[in-house]
Amino acid sequence: MEKQVLISGASFAGLTLAYWLNKFGYRVTVVELGKDLRTSGSPIDVRGEALDIAREMGILDQIKASEFVHTDEIVGAEDQTLATFAINTLPEYLGDIEIHRGDLIKIIYEAIPKDEVEIVFDNSISTLVEHEDHVEVCFEKGERKTYDLVFGADGTHSIVRKLTFGPEEAFKKFLGVYFAFAGTDQIQTGRPKSTGIVYRELGKQAVIYQFLNGVNTILVFRAPKLDWNYRDREQPKQILRQYFGGNTNWKIPEILDSMLGADDLYFDEACQIQMPVWTKGRVGLIGDAAYAPSFFTGMGTSLAMQGATLLAKELHANEDHQTAFARYNELFKPFVERIQARVTYSLKVQLPETEEELQASLKAWSDSQ
Repeated sequence: MEKQVLISGASFAGLTLAYWLNKFGYRVTVVELGKDLRTSGSPIDVRGEALDIAREMGILDQIKASEFVHTDEIVGAEDQTLATFAINTLPEYLGDIEIHRGDLIKIIYEAIPKDEVEIVFDNSISTLVEHEDHVEVCFEKGERKTYDLVFGADGTHSIVRKLTFGPEEAFKKFLGVYFAFAGTDQIQTGRPKSTGIVYRELGKQAVIYQFLNGVNTILVFRAPKLDWNYRDREQPKQILRQYFGGNTNWKIPEILDSMLGADDLYFDEACQIQMPVWTKGRVGLIGDAAYAPSFFTGMGTSLAMQGATLLAKELHANEDHQTAFARYNELFKPFVERIQARVTYSLKVQLPETEEELQASLKAWSDSQ
């Protein structure tokens, strides 16, 4: 009998898992809180084994065709160039592919046959009740259904993790950093298109990514734990005003003004999700819901694709889902822990806290030219 599964979250992890489970004969439903795919966001990296997975999925050529090749600059407070480099050509990045987030989401989404996989937008899970042979799910819009297995691929603030494992705070390691992202097409940089520009000062970073169809900006800053609600659309704007208002360095005033008026402003805290196990009963977690490494590692997307693929293949190879779940935890955890350990160094480079660290960061990029 065809097993029915529910995946909460239609991003890299959820869509990759949906692709593979459908291929392996499961009846798959994906539920996504957003009204559509979230295609905004900064460029992301596809690395290592994730490239092999893309090849298996038949989407590697599309990813290569959409590669974001760019020159990067580190600039000072007066917009003077301090260092220029092409990150795609640096030894540690050779073979990796950088791509706009929205391009990769669309590529994976289009690889899923919509006549076989049901994808429901603008809804979410409200309750999960596990029984011996199924999971009963109630959705926010009132519908109630049963599934053989349920998977949380719903990000750092996963509702599936909360309902199954407990409060987010029990598994979240806050990194002392917040970030904001928005599309801000009106900012002019005086540089060629496909140029990434980075400005750093102690505890803060501002980034402008230019590409053919627009400009994306990011503000990142160190801060103590703030009392904020991630579903509140106005509170992040108040926080950004508090930390960047009055800062006249580089293009921060323009970036801030644009973000405060942007419809697509995304704000969150930088953190990692660290859990002893990612499965319980008939429920499993993947991607940021299970092991968010933080964007400072550059590995969130690759981990999402790798974890989803490994879990799907173990379910395909083992009739008993508990055996598959155990192998998923056992095989993937050592790799996840190595990736998460990288964050300390990355934070020191990208958000230096002392003048000495700042100068060392600038010198490292200058030496790479």
